[in-house]
Amino acid sequence: MDEQTPTVSLVSCMHFVRRGVAKAVPEKIELTEKELEKIIKQTANDLRLTEAGDDVSDEEGEAAAAPSAPVNPNDEFNFENYDEEDNIGNPIGIGTVATLPNLGDLSETVQIRTDGPDSDEEDDIIKPNDNLLLVGHVESDASVLEVYIYNKDEDSFYVHHDIILPWFPLCIEWLSHDPTDPNPGNLCALGGMDPVIQVWDLDIENCLEPAFKLGKKPNKKKKTKRVGHKEAVLDLSWNKNFGHVMASGSADNTVLLWDLDQGTPHTKLDYFEDKVQSLSFHPLEAQTLLSGACDGRARVTDCRAPDAHRAWTLGPEIERIVWDRQNPFCFAMANNTGKVAYVDCRQDEPMWTIDAHEKEVTGLILSDQVPGLMVTVSMDEKLKTWDISRAAGPVQVSARACRVGSALCAAACPDAPLCVAVGGDNKQCCIEVLDLNLNEQVSNCFGSRPLVVAAPSNEDSMET
Repeated sequence: MDEQTPTVSLVSCMHFVRRGVAKAVPEKIELTEKELEKIIKQTANDLRLTEAGDDVSDEEGEAAAAPSAPVNPNDEFNFENYDEEDNIGNPIGIGTVATLPNLGDLSETVQIRTDGPDSDEEDDIIKPNDNLLLVGHVESDASVLEVYIYNKDEDSFYVHHDIILPWFPLCIEWLSHDPTDPNPGNLCALGGMDPVIQVWDLDIENCLEPAFKLGKKPNKKKKTKRVGHKEAVLDLSWNKNFGHVMASGSADNTVLLWDLDQGTPHTKLDYFEDKVQSLSFHPLEAQTLLSGACDGRARVTDCRAPDAHRAWTLGPEIERIVWDRQNPFCFAMANNTGKVAYVDCRQDEPMWTIDAHEKEVTGLILSDQVPGLMVTVSMDEKLKTWDISRAAGPVQVSARACRVGSALCAAACPDAPLCVAVGGDNKQCCIEVLDLNLNEQVSNCFGSRPLVVAAPSNEDSMET
């Protein structure tokens, strides 16, 4: 084997970020040698304590201080009145954020570098028409969050900066809600093999620590109880309409709704019979959460009354779920045998079900802007496009082999409607960005359709 070829190189998760939210020149923080040494020692000590305390027995409800009672006792986040609320909370502490210093020229104090780059550092500037692509990359025994720059106009795609992770990443979610700042931020929540969720500030390069964490492991020596999940975090969904709320699904068969201002879970959904693999808050309705689990069912939950939920079965295991923003009552779900089904929440059975792939569907996209476009990727190493706008049912438009090998994830670019990124397990090429419009079949089918620009609204109500 070539010594330069890693034993493992795969992309396990990815997420596109729209243009214009990142700082043009991210901040850089430098530490003195003593401060760096202190952080390294503290990290090593935390790891030892974590390993020693993992066997502490859990107690339910161990987490957080009880929130003040809302008007509706079942509506802990007051979803009914979210439009009238100011997002005022109790900010949680932000951890030390730092980069490794130049050991040959140690500074005496911590310096935040916000000055512009030199001419040789032009690629460091994030331009207004750049998209970020957040990628969970595992290579050999290292796990990294890579922040790519994608610029369709300039045909550029490269890693801007990266962050070393302590565990295998499984899901990524972008959010703008910073508990310590009233202004919108540029943050990234990561879930993985560890039950504690990490939230990183993407506007600061080469961080050694996340901005904050959600959850805590039990520790006998410190006499601390568990906060949050007991097992791996498999998916995350930020509530864009109710910004201080994020949902997490776990291998412990639960979904938690987190109050980001308090840093604690306030609602627990525990009626799943197996791992919860996929989550999505409704794009227009703050209170409506879609979930897909390994018990073979997709569920729509009204978070104002968490016990009020409806379920649709596809079986054996739901891999991905996604709302259809162009048809707000509808969603699609995909399973581990290659089937995809489309559901209208007002009906008891799926409107249609197709055998899309030969193996599990690991990427499922319903275009926000191109009418009728669905994209699927699978462990069978295929990417397919579908036209789901026809009354007779979905029609396959195109199919192609993935250069990335067995596809593990996919993401659509929010500012380039026919551009899709795919991640997989090919050691020579584990990520690619595709312009679907270059495919003649796709161009002929979708190229002439007027793009849809959906404005957020909560005028219509969905009953679950």
